[in-house]
Amino acid sequence: MRSPPLGLVREHTILFLKGFMILFFSFITLRLNFCVSSIPYSLKSLPLEGHFNFDDVSHAARDFGNRYQYYPMSVLHPKSVSDIAVIIKHIWQMGPSSQLTVAARGHGHSLQGQAQAHGGLVINMESLKFPEMQVYTGNSPYVDVNGGELWINILRESLRYGLAPRSWTDYLHLTVGGTLSNAGISGQAFRHGPQISNVQQLEIVTGKGEVVSCSEEQNGELFHSVLGGLGQFGIITRARIVLEPAPSKVKWIRLLYADFTAFTRDQEKLISSGRKFDYIEGFVIINRTGLLNNWRSSFKPQDPVRASHFKSDGRTLFCLELAKYFNLEDSDAVNEEVEEHLSHLNYIPSTLFLTEVTYIDFLDRVHVSEVKLRSKGLWDVPHPWLNLFIPKSKIHDFAEGVFGKILTETNNGPILIYPVNKSKWDNRTSVVIPDEDIFYLVAFLTSAVPTSDGPQGLEYILTQNKRILEYCESARLGVKQYLPHYTAQEEWRAHFGPRWEAFLQRKSAYDPLAILAPGQRIFQKAISFS
Repeated sequence: MRSPPLGLVREHTILFLKGFMILFFSFITLRLNFCVSSIPYSLKSLPLEGHFNFDDVSHAARDFGNRYQYYPMSVLHPKSVSDIAVIIKHIWQMGPSSQLTVAARGHGHSLQGQAQAHGGLVINMESLKFPEMQVYTGNSPYVDVNGGELWINILRESLRYGLAPRSWTDYLHLTVGGTLSNAGISGQAFRHGPQISNVQQLEIVTGKGEVVSCSEEQNGELFHSVLGGLGQFGIITRARIVLEPAPSKVKWIRLLYADFTAFTRDQEKLISSGRKFDYIEGFVIINRTGLLNNWRSSFKPQDPVRASHFKSDGRTLFCLELAKYFNLEDSDAVNEEVEEHLSHLNYIPSTLFLTEVTYIDFLDRVHVSEVKLRSKGLWDVPHPWLNLFIPKSKIHDFAEGVFGKILTETNNGPILIYPVNKSKWDNRTSVVIPDEDIFYLVAFLTSAVPTSDGPQGLEYILTQNKRILEYCESARLGVKQYLPHYTAQEEWRAHFGPRWEAFLQRKSAYDPLAILAPGQRIFQKAISFS
């Protein structure tokens, strides 16, 4: 019997292989579809006090930055820590074959989609009701709060006992877990350090679904990992925050400088001189001739006649903002003390503006601006913010290159600039700062006009931010981003520098499948740590 021609055998073999591959990939596709479709059922079957929402997830796909929209598969509204632990442990047990990731979302104030989880699960931390807030008075007072609590609520509750936290952010409508995952800084940081330096204990749900209590003495590695850890090692479900006696009033002061050297010299002198002031910040004013007229509605010039003749003449000016806390019975002594301290500063004499407000009104001052912007429809716009830590030795180079050459028009939002003391920061935490005793925060808090193609438009501002970063890189200023955002792991490796390996080891220990905080774009799910 004759064998079939070789060409016919080859053709039949190719057809067989094609058919086999089609069947194989069809099977894989069906299997994947089955796995994906079974995920909601497996989640729904978990014993929870809270609930899932699989339909209305659009809110969890937006944030304050208003630039990225990644829709999750579902949003968990937990009532207890157990809810969070159960869901994360469930996803952990599904193993690396599951692509589910988890993002904890507080008040949604992230800028680059950091609290989003594309196709994953977003945990609405503001739904967390237990444990309830508890204030403890005594010689070393503190407050225990859950990770989804807003700082403004902590302030209101602790003030009922005559107490308050020591360190703040400028905006108080943020959650505890959100700010502690970054650092949490404002004008009190020069004295007390960031918020992560004022925490005694934490409760964490790790990427394995384990609930762990930690402090410096107990599980110290996890404690320091999570503080400033960008949500990579666990979800903060409870925190113990240090409290101190709260004042009733604040003397709030603004001074203007035309000379950047005098401005920074006075700032650095003040943060190194003990208890002269309780809050020290500053901001840059570019081509704002009508600024003082805006201030007059709430701030009174010490010399109204001279202030009325002040003209900025289009110059770039620098405002030093100070606050002195006091109680009413100490009012006269504080007035004398402040006057003495101000006499040693080199500001423009006609630009001393003062006001007195209550302590809570001072701390919650940004919320007043929020209400006004919301009423005008200008709050929910893109916010392409850029926050930088700059070594003291390079701040003049930075100012010359950025304020002198890159930013020449009115900036669409405040530019903060103020120094802090490195000694108040704990280098065991995960946050990255410059290696100098004093470094500056410079924050470009811009808002974009959605319909604009000019200097107020999003693309223009993003290009401007890119130019600032490129200048810092080319001039080798040693700048570190605060609230950092990178798209490639090589960039993250450069950001952490020599601390990258420790960061990697912490990830391997506490979230080895890279389930947590996918919106930071540092790790991919089921990453290999070899």
